[in-house]
Amino acid sequence: MNQAAAELIYYLESNLSFFLKSWKEKSVMSEDDVHKDKLVLNGLSMFELIKNSLITPIDEEKLKTFACKLAEERVEANINIGEFVYNVNLGRSEILKYIYRSGIDHDKLEPIFEEVNRIFDLFSYHAVSKYTEMKEKQLQDKIHYIDQSHQERLTILGQMASTFVHEFRNPLTAVIGFVKLIGNDNPDVKYLDIISHELNQLNYKISQFLHVSKKELIDNQQEEVSLHSMFTEITEFIYASILDGDVNVSTDIADDISITVNEDEIRQVLLNILMNSIDALRQRETDRSITIKGHRCDKEIVVSISNNGPAIPKESLDTIFEPFYTTKEFGTGIGLFVCKKIIEKHGGTISCSSDSYLTEFKITLPNNH
Repeated sequence: MNQAAAELIYYLESNLSFFLKSWKEKSVMSEDDVHKDKLVLNGLSMFELIKNSLITPIDEEKLKTFACKLAEERVEANINIGEFVYNVNLGRSEILKYIYRSGIDHDKLEPIFEEVNRIFDLFSYHAVSKYTEMKEKQLQDKIHYIDQSHQERLTILGQMASTFVHEFRNPLTAVIGFVKLIGNDNPDVKYLDIISHELNQLNYKISQFLHVSKKELIDNQQEEVSLHSMFTEITEFIYASILDGDVNVSTDIADDISITVNEDEIRQVLLNILMNSIDALRQRETDRSITIKGHRCDKEIVVSISNNGPAIPKESLDTIFEPFYTTKEFGTGIGLFVCKKIIEKHGGTISCSSDSYLTEFKITLPNNH
């Protein structure tokens, strides 16, 4: 140990109480910090590390261990890391100040200044890295817990929905049947067509809940159907809604494109997306348009339904196909979830993209021809 180092160590030890007092008074420490009583002790430990580095090279593993220990305390205290970084840099400033006041020749102190700064930089790096790592783990644990709880709630809700729907559907089926019999025997009775339509709509909603509860309502029988004919039939079926919404619908689908699917299920998907598009366009004053396209792409049939309505927010795009997510005041939030489930059942994919110019739902289905 050279003379300058010996003099500096003596000077620092002589002023230790002043250093700790000054550092403690200027430090930031929350009253809620469960480790606030360790402030002076930790400051003393850092002081000893710096002092010992003047005698022998710093043990960087020991420094890292100390930094990680303090980081764990900060995480346990659940205090903003900004306080910790501020107090560390304050300690650096205080030690450098006392080293400078030692009266030792500045040229001899220059390498000591550099070493002290290096030690504090290493300490801050290890402490902040450990703190960040632990906070990230806490966040991931919370996300996992939330996801697990969400899945458990969905399972329970699905079981409840399945029980309710099956009990409700039996009398509904009987009512639909008797309405048809009444219509056959008494074709002139008023409003039977409206009653029948509303009952069928209710039955459709029940079908959606059965999908959510993982009960298959519609069988797996598939047949070859014309994509162009299917869309023609659907747009004719919802013509009143198209007219009421003042929407221009254009179609670009070749006549020779056919798909082998469960027609009722795929019709349900396309109808749901088209009705959603019409609803979205009501927020637009004029020039409302929906474009339907279908084409072959290698081993896939690609169908896109796009509209020029308002953009769907990014946070909604990330969850739009999740069950029970809806932005509609009286929506159930199961329509698009059911659509996704049906398309995936057919070996395809469904996605949505949206910006201020266009919102597009894209469906891919296997091309089996």
